[in-house]
Amino acid sequence: MGITARDVKELREKTGAGMMECKKALEASGGDFNKAIEYLRQKGIATAQKKASRLAREGIVSSYIHMDKIGVLVELNCETDFVARNEEFRQLAKDIAMHIAASNPQYLKREDVPEEVINKEKEIYKAQITGNKPPQVMEKIVQGKLEKFFEEMCLFDQPFIKEPEKKVKDLITEKVAKFGENIIVRRFVRFQVGQSE
Repeated sequence: MGITARDVKELREKTGAGMMECKKALEASGGDFNKAIEYLRQKGIATAQKKASRLAREGIVSSYIHMDKIGVLVELNCETDFVARNEEFRQLAKDIAMHIAASNPQYLKREDVPEEVINKEKEIYKAQITGNKPPQVMEKIVQGKLEKFFEEMCLFDQPFIKEPEKKVKDLITEKVAKFGENIIVRRFVRFQVGQSE
């Protein structure tokens, strides 16, 4: 089956990937659209990882206010002013701010969680386990609960509020692949009326 220009255009519209990447993906997947999308996603993740070491000094500060009760400021960085002015990049910043308002993460990523907090959580989980279980089973249960903790407390590990099947870090990785630039959530702050420091 031949790959037509219309196929390439349709895949490009669906994924935002470049024409040549779309053509390659369709050829690699024998014209199967779903396989081509999967191919691009895998390639995009690899590309995004390569870009992660590049400096991101441009960007924007975006805000989100929810019913005058919750306010969020988020700094989203990229490599060039060109991308910083892009409407889709700005929407990404808004979406992340809205997500923070709704999900109230305490940390940006799991590496930011202090060691003493992790150790305290592990102690609590061990105390919750009832019955006489072998150490390797206990360790598995504790690790599972710790993963859940990271999903609740760390922005990057949280399921994205608009598309819960993907994590916030996956959303950012997709945009890195699309824009061809490193994108970093530098910092965020969330205010809630009546909340103590």
